[in-house]
Amino acid sequence: MTADALITAALPRYWVPPGVYPPQTDTRLLERAMHREGVTAETDVLDLGTGSGVLAVQAARLGGHVTAVDISWRAIATAWLNALLNGQTLRVRHGDLATAVPGRRFDLVIANPPYVPAPGPRPPRGRARAWDAGTDGRLLIDRICDSAPTFLRPTGTLLIVHSHLCGVGATLTRLAEAGLRAEVVDRTLLPFGRVLRSRLAWLREQGLTAEGTTEELVVIRAEHT
Repeated sequence: MTADALITAALPRYWVPPGVYPPQTDTRLLERAMHREGVTAETDVLDLGTGSGVLAVQAARLGGHVTAVDISWRAIATAWLNALLNGQTLRVRHGDLATAVPGRRFDLVIANPPYVPAPGPRPPRGRARAWDAGTDGRLLIDRICDSAPTFLRPTGTLLIVHSHLCGVGATLTRLAEAGLRAEVVDRTLLPFGRVLRSRLAWLREQGLTAEGTTEELVVIRAEHT
C-alpha cells in the first residue's frame, strides 16, 4: 500500500455538500505533515479555512484541542457535522482567517487556503471561493504568512500547503520576512485538475507554467526563529 493510500485510509468519515472544498491530494499531504508534529492532548490546534473540517476532525482524533475557522457558513456547518459524524468536538468559528480568534495563539496552525491562480481582478465568488486566489494565487497565502507570528505561540508551528504555481520561494521569503524559519517538508506531483486544465492557455500567457501539465504541491513548515 502506498503512503497516500495509508493516509486516505486514516481520514475520518465525512460528508461534503456542493460548494465546500472536498478532501483531495493537498488535504492528504497536509494530514501527513500534521501527523509528524505529534499532536497530543496538550496541543491547541487552529485549522484556518477548514472547509469540510476533515483535517480539524483528524487533529481532534489525535487528541488536540481544535478550533476550526472558515469564512463560509456552509463550510462551518459541514465541519460541525463531520465532527459529529466522528464523535469529536471542535470549536467552530465563522470569520476571515485568524481575525475569527482575536488575541489567541496556538501550538499548531494548519492551512490549506485557496491557491489557484485565476484571471480577472475581482474577488472569487460562489463555489470558486474555495480555490480561486487572485491572479498569482497568493490572495490568502500572503496574509497568512504576514500574520503568522500573531497567532503562533513562541514554540508554535505553521503548516501550509499550496501549489508551486503560487511560488514556493515567495512563501519561504515572506515567512522569513515575518520572522519565521521556514522550509519545505513534503511535496508531491500530480496532473492538472479540471480547473487548471480549463485555464491552461491563460496560465501559459502569464508565465505560470510552461509546456507541462503537472502541478507540484508542497507543505511548508514554519516556526519562530
